[in-house]
Amino acid sequence: MPAGLDSHLLLRAFCDELVRCGVRHAVTSPGSRSTPLVLALARERRLRSWSHVDERSAAFFALGTAKATGVPAAVACTSGTAAANYLPAVVEAHEAGVPMVVLTADRPPELRDVGAGQTIDQLKLFGANVRWFVELDVAEASPERLAWVRQLACRVVGAALGAAGGRPGPVHVNVPLREPLVPEGPLPAPEPAEAGRAGGRPWTALERRAPAPPGARLAELVAGARRPLVVAGRTEPAASAALADAAAALGWPVLADPLSGARRGGAAIAHYDALLRTPDRLPGPPDLVVRCGDLPTSKPLRQWLAALDPATTTQVAFSPTGVWHDPQATLAELLPGDPAAALAALGTQPQPEGGAWLGAWRQADAAAARALDATLAGGLSEPAVARELARALPSRGALVVAASMPVRDVETFWPALDAPARVLANRGANGIDGTASTAFGVAAAHDGPTALLVGDVTVAHDLGGLLAAKRLHLPLALVVLDNAGGGIFDFLPVATQTDVFEEHVATPTGLDLEQVARLFDLGYTAPTTLDDLRADLRDALAAPAATMVHVRTDRAQNVALHRACWEAVATALG
Repeated sequence: MPAGLDSHLLLRAFCDELVRCGVRHAVTSPGSRSTPLVLALARERRLRSWSHVDERSAAFFALGTAKATGVPAAVACTSGTAAANYLPAVVEAHEAGVPMVVLTADRPPELRDVGAGQTIDQLKLFGANVRWFVELDVAEASPERLAWVRQLACRVVGAALGAAGGRPGPVHVNVPLREPLVPEGPLPAPEPAEAGRAGGRPWTALERRAPAPPGARLAELVAGARRPLVVAGRTEPAASAALADAAAALGWPVLADPLSGARRGGAAIAHYDALLRTPDRLPGPPDLVVRCGDLPTSKPLRQWLAALDPATTTQVAFSPTGVWHDPQATLAELLPGDPAAALAALGTQPQPEGGAWLGAWRQADAAAARALDATLAGGLSEPAVARELARALPSRGALVVAASMPVRDVETFWPALDAPARVLANRGANGIDGTASTAFGVAAAHDGPTALLVGDVTVAHDLGGLLAAKRLHLPLALVVLDNAGGGIFDFLPVATQTDVFEEHVATPTGLDLEQVARLFDLGYTAPTTLDDLRADLRDALAAPAATMVHVRTDRAQNVALHRACWEAVATALG
């Protein structure tokens, strides 16, 4: 067999098997050592291959496609520090339970630790941040090894999806490759010995384990509860509407983070972040709190949950994949199974306090909504942008929101809607890394208009990610809140340290965002009124290319407006 052909045959079989297991997107970056990987992925016609110059952007783009679809993308890079640039996205995928197949080309063992160029220790490079690590040796392409590599691809996808009952997440496949990297002449057609199973079936099918049935434990807890309440954080999209419907049928208030998709229906309490800043003006404390999904971002909510008396309030959480989200040690029990199914299984029950419990929460939420609408009616502001995005995006749309001040504004000001758009954020590790790249990845895989809500510092942090607009021609409404720095820090005590705050904490970038838009071939608009914003959002969401909606704000005024909103809500509660 010609030199270099074995690796191509094995990698071709590996990629064929990825497709059979459901993978549909591949993300590549340039390099020499990774050439066999890139050829195998890019020539697999059933994969949509996306090219990125920067590995960090590539990894976050792959993360975005997986967030949008629930299916891992394959992301491949060359050896050395190229692979190390994947780490932030791998950590986010690990913490958020997002499946990824991470393929890193490497030098062969004889070139490691001897001073060979572009060679670092890539063995278990990502440590405990992956579900599985395996090194793929692409030596002799015998029938036995072709069968092995197909089975390995199935194991990789299965591990990324949590098929064995664990949590989805990233899997790292390190691929040492020897020269010659590219065999001479065209690759031969697949031989029967390297072919997969008939009918396009995977070599080894690994079905995701069904969640445990709800069981009777929740019914036991509910039997003695007079004031039950649901806290809904980020959950599987398919469960969000069912969760909202089940809670509404039971008459249980749902404090629903927009990331949960459950801020809809008759039980959704949208403005809990503002309401819980004055909890003494709310209905009495719940006696049962049922948490579904991740903990929401809201600090007032977390503080309120931590302050509930365990002698009178039982707090439980559904954790179908064994995730442990309890930083304040408030949970009495972790429950298996699907929370929406568990709530629906409770059947028809008398509503708590004859409906008065839910009614009191809804009355408070309505008062908060009126107070916020009145306070924000004055003009264009960061909270108003979050509120207008909720109304501008159709139900089939998606919003990617930066994990700093924007995600907090969405949580606080996003109203309850009959059919809300999907909201996504990198809230696994809560970093600002790769936010634009994640949004372009969502836009690539999502069937509907996609928007990004982001601040100017976060845009600067992922400036290279904007290349996707020019190179990949993806539509995205890029809404940038430009307050000349990290606006979230103005809410913190460090803002009083005026000798170092502006330069070392707020860190204004000085970027001219109109010039940035021109550099990356983005459409550009700069609304100055709410009416302008509404029109610009409508146009940007319908545009066939990426458009920047540049909203200039003032950090000090933004802090004052938020405090005015909270005071208005407190006054409305009386």
